[in-house]
Amino acid sequence: MIYDITHVTTYSYEAPVAAARCALRLLPRDDAGQRVVFGRIDITPAPHDWRERVDFYGNRVAEAQLDAPHVKLGIAMSARVRVERAAPPAEALTPPWEVVRAEALETPSLGPDAPAHFIFPSRLAPLYEPATAYARESFPPGRPMLAGAVELMRRIHRDFLYDPNATHVAMPLAQAFDKRSGVCQDFTHIMIAALRGLGLPAAYVSGYIRTIPPPGGAKLEGADASHAWISVWCGREFGWLGVDPTNAILALNDHVVIARGRDYADVSPIDGVIFAAGKQKLDVRVSVTPIEEAA
Repeated sequence: MIYDITHVTTYSYEAPVAAARCALRLLPRDDAGQRVVFGRIDITPAPHDWRERVDFYGNRVAEAQLDAPHVKLGIAMSARVRVERAAPPAEALTPPWEVVRAEALETPSLGPDAPAHFIFPSRLAPLYEPATAYARESFPPGRPMLAGAVELMRRIHRDFLYDPNATHVAMPLAQAFDKRSGVCQDFTHIMIAALRGLGLPAAYVSGYIRTIPPPGGAKLEGADASHAWISVWCGREFGWLGVDPTNAILALNDHVVIARGRDYADVSPIDGVIFAAGKQKLDVRVSVTPIEEAA
């Protein structure tokens, strides 16, 4: 499948902004089963300085500095991405979760994809015993790793209410867990913390999910916005596999990866500093449109 993606962010300021500096993680990355055909970011007003780099986890980061006063900032990303992920293994073929836990601790690699980076608590995904206890129900002794992860994903989807008004970006994980409601970012952090509480590697993935629903079906939660899901490590043989607790589906060809890290702080689409006073208004519009395969 080939997708055309647009992500337009507009900041409107109550008072002129004298200067701004921002880091943008909006450009899709080449990843397993995913290839970027093209991608670009346009900023209005034009930045005084522009740099691009790749961070430790392989994410594309664009850094912009604006020195001219402005009352509106527009950031528009457009890209075309080909997604052809392999079918996942049968759940029963993945090793028992206890074996995966042991292999994660024994891995000799400290490269970007090494499970060692994703075992321990992080700032936005701290260990929380109630979340760990919740995960234990899905991981009885000897259960295959993917089978446990899929059941945990489905339970979160069943037990937690998708409600954009229930939480905010700074709400601690414990509060979101206790409220049993939130958005994709909350469900992703909760599942990551729950898995890490059992010693299992789990990464935060940001990206997009297709906008157009299947014929006669409903649009998936998280469409028309940045989306988030989990990448869970299933041992040396099978590596990283994506699961989406917001929609209770595996992350396959409906998902486009932008960035991955330990939690949202590693993959925030836009962050930075502005020099200004007064309030600001934010408008975000996202479209992920499948197009016909090239001949």
